[in-house]
Amino acid sequence: MTDPIKKITLKDGTTRYRFVVDIGRDRETNRRLQKTFTFDTKKEARTEYDKIRHESNTGTYVQPSRMTVSDYLEGWMVGATRELRDSSKRSYRDALRPVHEQLGSMAIQKVTKIDVERMVTWMLTSGRRRGGKPGTGLGPRSVQLTLGRLTAAFEMALAEGMVTRNVAKLVKAPKYERQEPDTWSAAEVRRFLTRAKADRLHAAWRLSLYGLRRGEVVGLRWAEDVDFGSFAKPCLTHKDRWCAPCYGADKPATIQVQQARVLVEGKIHVVPPKSRNGLRKLPLDVAAAQALRSLQVAQAAEKLHAGPAYRDSGYVVVDELGEPVHPEWYSDEFQRLSKRAGVKRIVLHEGRHTALSLMEKAGVPISIVSRWAGHYDTAFTYSTYVHANDEDLKTGTDALGKLYG
Repeated sequence: MTDPIKKITLKDGTTRYRFVVDIGRDRETNRRLQKTFTFDTKKEARTEYDKIRHESNTGTYVQPSRMTVSDYLEGWMVGATRELRDSSKRSYRDALRPVHEQLGSMAIQKVTKIDVERMVTWMLTSGRRRGGKPGTGLGPRSVQLTLGRLTAAFEMALAEGMVTRNVAKLVKAPKYERQEPDTWSAAEVRRFLTRAKADRLHAAWRLSLYGLRRGEVVGLRWAEDVDFGSFAKPCLTHKDRWCAPCYGADKPATIQVQQARVLVEGKIHVVPPKSRNGLRKLPLDVAAAQALRSLQVAQAAEKLHAGPAYRDSGYVVVDELGEPVHPEWYSDEFQRLSKRAGVKRIVLHEGRHTALSLMEKAGVPISIVSRWAGHYDTAFTYSTYVHANDEDLKTGTDALGKLYG
């Protein structure tokens, strides 16, 4: 058998050892690819030749490639986020932004564990670009998300034969202790809603504290999503007003959660619920039904007053001219109203945590709490949205006192 390693002499008289091997097929044209290797000594050439042949026979050989990390991530993102909402796609892009900045120009096959470790150190010390003072460190949670996305991408590159190992998998993520969301007590909720009764969007605030997401509240439409049931017409007994005592004798008012208005990279998108369980019809108590009916009547008066300037958008949560409110304005207004009500500061989404926690404490089965929230799993509802505060610990004290006498 002819020795594949050839001795060659260069013009300057230097001796080298060279061989040519098949390295597979081109990913796009399917043509056979060959690569030439040149070494100073025959021993080095023989070692590399045997290594390549062994890897080719066992299917572990990786074709040399100049593809950069950024180029690979762009292709990986297409499949990884294909079925995700725009907001989730944005979270992927945000998580990978430090990777593009620190490793993006490197050939993916050249990235080492040390390179990824350096990126992590940079993120923790000076990787912030927004959401705070630029140039300061990011939190452990942000680093975990970035490292998780990069590990998933490199795992796919490994499966595709682009790299020999997943170096991101070797890097230990910094510890992150999840902060328990803050919630209101039932008394604080009542205090807020009492103050909110004077606000024109009282109905919306009540729905937010019934556990709806921000996007679900500002995405509600009168015609498609609100059914007043018994409130659709005046009570026959009390003639010209919607009757709270008689409410529910026929059928309760309901709202259907069928869409959400969410903010993605500065633009408002109307999207379906996060999952199939997010599509749900929720019955309303008399207070919520009355608040919605009052809002509808108030909007009819505003429309009459504004005349041609009014935009009949069909949404429930609109300004005085019928324009759907901006989601960020809605969150800011919640903060302003909370301050006026004199309750402790929580962010709007913690109102959802508050509602689900209070439902569970009131004895509502977790299966119903989870269905109300639009979750796919009761365990997720329990671990993420049901919280106990210091005041709740007295329940344990009372129970032990009764048990032990």
